[in-house]
Amino acid sequence: MRILGIDPGVAIVGFGVIDVDRGQQRMVQYGAINTEAGLPLATRLLQIGRDLEQLIELFRPDEIAVEELFFSKNITTGIAVAHGRGVILYTAEKMEVPIFEYTPMQVKQAVVGYGLAEKSQIMDMVRRLLKLKTVPRPDDAADALAIAICHARSATSLLRRHDPNVKETI
Repeated sequence: MRILGIDPGVAIVGFGVIDVDRGQQRMVQYGAINTEAGLPLATRLLQIGRDLEQLIELFRPDEIAVEELFFSKNITTGIAVAHGRGVILYTAEKMEVPIFEYTPMQVKQAVVGYGLAEKSQIMDMVRRLLKLKTVPRPDDAADALAIAICHARSATSLLRRHDPNVKETI
């Protein structure tokens, strides 16, 4: 199975593509969609949608995993990220790729084994699990790979094997 993990944003949208076979995960590609500061929000959203379509066409993922939003301090930034996330969900649906969503705590639990893990712990586990020499950069791409790993671990559960329509939570 090929999974495209997405870390939503507007300035930077992280992406990570992994292949999963019999519980083994292999990194295929990672990177980021970057939009230029100062451009109108609508222009940036259009670019995110177009670039994501190209990624889907290039890598042909079987499923897409997206992080759910978590508002902490800056609600204005959170609203902009929500716009970007909406474009991501729309594009995945338009291109008929199944979408799965995970909270930050679910991702941390799946990757590190602890739902309150620190960012550095997540980054190091992504590097270890995918057998990489260094932590992927930018951080958004490493986050996207973590989201893909989270989905890989969820997607192989016995529950989903029996009923593919069941969305498991960790």
